[in-house]
Amino acid sequence: MNIFDKDLDLHERALRLRGQRLEVLSANIANADTPGFKAREIDFRAVINQVKTGEMRTTSGRHYSHDDGMSAQQAALKYRIPFNTSFDGNTVELSMEQAKFGKASGDFQATLTFLENRVSSIRKALKGE
Repeated sequence: MNIFDKDLDLHERALRLRGQRLEVLSANIANADTPGFKAREIDFRAVINQVKTGEMRTTSGRHYSHDDGMSAQQAALKYRIPFNTSFDGNTVELSMEQAKFGKASGDFQATLTFLENRVSSIRKALKGE
């Protein structure tokens, strides 16, 4: 199974990270009217580059592993600087968040479709089709 894990690992992590990004964006949208709420974003490219290059390896047994995706998300979770500031300290710009959410959901679906096609081709190869 190591061959399958190696082949699908990056795509599985990307799918998990894209799902977490959707959660962050939806939290931003849900808190658009909350005074003092600071909009956040996950830097998807930075996390994937760290995973691909192996920069996120732990150096001690007491460190948390990035396999669960949570430490990777926390490492890339940034506060967004708004174009227009609001008087109540909220940095969520609803139209921007909705546009980013739409793009992120399309990216999630594209990654899921790619992963499904990859699994389907592996299944066909195993059957001998």
